[in-house]
Amino acid sequence: MQIDIIKADLDQPAHATALFEVLNAYASDAMGGGKPLPDFVRDNLATELKKRPTAHVFLAFDGERAAGLATCIEGFSTFACKPLLNIHDLAVMPQYRGQGIARRLIARVEDEARVLGCCKVTLEVLEGNAVARKLYRACGFEGYELNPETGKAMFMHKQLG
Repeated sequence: MQIDIIKADLDQPAHATALFEVLNAYASDAMGGGKPLPDFVRDNLATELKKRPTAHVFLAFDGERAAGLATCIEGFSTFACKPLLNIHDLAVMPQYRGQGIARRLIARVEDEARVLGCCKVTLEVLEGNAVARKLYRACGFEGYELNPETGKAMFMHKQLG
């Protein structure tokens, strides 16, 4: 098996399709919420991401077949006064898990972050996703804290609508 990791060109229909297929498989998995994505996402995701120059998508392909993805969004660290790259989605198709593809995607993201002059790569992970947490620790990720006395940062959100 030859897995190629590429930076997606979402103007290419095969890349846009791969993005949705892998993301939909992830969303359908228990760690992604257990529900397939709506038709709106299928029809608009690539178009909307293309509008955002700070979005970066990396795809893993086994020949023509999508095997995984990393969707990243640039942010900015005010404390470092430098950009950062957040891995918003990291997913590997079920039949390709356990073969090092996620690790290779992370390495590709890190390479891109260095090219962009980023000070760090960030991500969030569910507490119950032991497999992903183990991978992230093995890749050098750790909980974020400024001072152990004030504790680790918590990821929070507020739905709008």
